Amino acid sequence: MTNNDILRRLRYAFDFGDNKMIQLFAQGGLETNRAELSDWLKKAGDPAHVSCNDMVLATFLNGLIIERRGRREGPLPEPESRLNNNAVLTKLKIALSLRSEDLAEIMELAEYRVSPHELSSFFRKPSHAKYRQCKDQMLRNFLRGLQIKLRE
Repeated sequence: MTNNDILRRLRYAFDFGDNKMIQLFAQGGLETNRAELSDWLKKAGDPAHVSCNDMVLATFLNGLIIERRGRREGPLPEPESRLNNNAVLTKLKIALSLRSEDLAEIMELAEYRVSPHELSSFFRKPSHAKYRQCKDQMLRNFLRGLQIKLRE
């Protein structure tokens, strides 16, 4: 999945308008405008489409965490320069205060069965023996389940 795709799906699942999206980016530490946001949200075939890099998506996810959980003491967290599906899933888990059972329940809404134990392997360090890479299909199903849960 591309970062633009993830951004579009999150916008739809949470039903965020442009102003809310810009506010979330600002909370994460990135000032943006409606035109730039619009270019990130366009489909890949559109001539005005601009790729959303990992740092931009990480900033948005950090802003979502701050919005949902509150700001911590000290400076804003630095957005990661490299993101993978595991990091995106971790940030969403933190933002939504989800436990493994909640994640499995959301996945089941998308008709994708996965055990809480299997899910826990995505949140381990890459050097851990039981670490597993989160594939696009897994993240796509999680975002679809989240959409079903939040936009019934």
